[in-house]
Amino acid sequence: MSDKSEADTIKDIHWLMDILQNIDVGLVVLDRNYEVQLWNAFMEGHSGVSPQLAKGKNLFSLFPDLDEAWFKQKAEPVFQLKTRTFTIWEQRPYLFHFRNSRPITGRSKFMYQNTSIIPLESVTRQADHLCVIIYDVTDTAVGKLDISRANQTLSEIQVRDTLTGLMNKSAWLTVLESYYASQKQGCLLLLDMDHFRDLNHALSHQQCDEILRRIGAGLKTLGDEQHAARFGGEIFSVILAEKEAEEAMQIAEKLRRSVFSLGKNSQHTISASIGVAERLADTPSASEWLSNADKALYHAKESGRNRTSLFKR
Repeated sequence: MSDKSEADTIKDIHWLMDILQNIDVGLVVLDRNYEVQLWNAFMEGHSGVSPQLAKGKNLFSLFPDLDEAWFKQKAEPVFQLKTRTFTIWEQRPYLFHFRNSRPITGRSKFMYQNTSIIPLESVTRQADHLCVIIYDVTDTAVGKLDISRANQTLSEIQVRDTLTGLMNKSAWLTVLESYYASQKQGCLLLLDMDHFRDLNHALSHQQCDEILRRIGAGLKTLGDEQHAARFGGEIFSVILAEKEAEEAMQIAEKLRRSVFSLGKNSQHTISASIGVAERLADTPSASEWLSNADKALYHAKESGRNRTSLFKR
């Protein structure tokens, strides 16, 4: 069988170059000085840089925003060890900052990319060039990010009260147990709105919801966001971390006055009763600590409401 003719060889090379230019991934060949030797149509289409302009140019001069130190750290072992490497979008969203032009995933402003860096050996078995392959994985990335955001939202729903944004009771009780186990000093505060059922009848549900939202916003300012919760209905609970009884009572009184001020421009009284319990040395459990705060709250209610009471034995 005769060897291929020169015309056939040229034809094969032409087909190969046509494939490299039109394949739906980015192909960049770099020499040892990181100068571009091949730049295909994918790269031209997304960068606006033609193969003629890219040829022989230093990659980092063409793309000053490309992290030169990071890229060389990835590429040098490819040259020296003749082993391929890769990056995925979860580690680094992109190598080249290309705009996302895909209509399905228009919510992303840029193209998410996976990248492979492959050594290219010469006839002397030296890796004096490398090929960078850019894969557009925007559809996959956006889909995974949507799932991740949905799961995050679901997790938030499971631990957060949707009206106030505070933790819900079950999630907060876990925090309470953890705080109690840390053996840190602290006080518990339970706040219960006075005659809230009557207020619900007198005002609209929207107005009452706004009252609860404003109380929740106030409780968020008292410390770690995990320390405040909507315990249920119109009852709120707060861990006043590392506070002693005197300071906790001052905070509770300030809070009570703030709630009372919500009704200053209304013909309806808005008030709350608050119970405070310090963690004592002999408090045997987190549930007992919470029970003490509840007893203090009950005392405040029984004493006329719109007041603060400290648990005492």
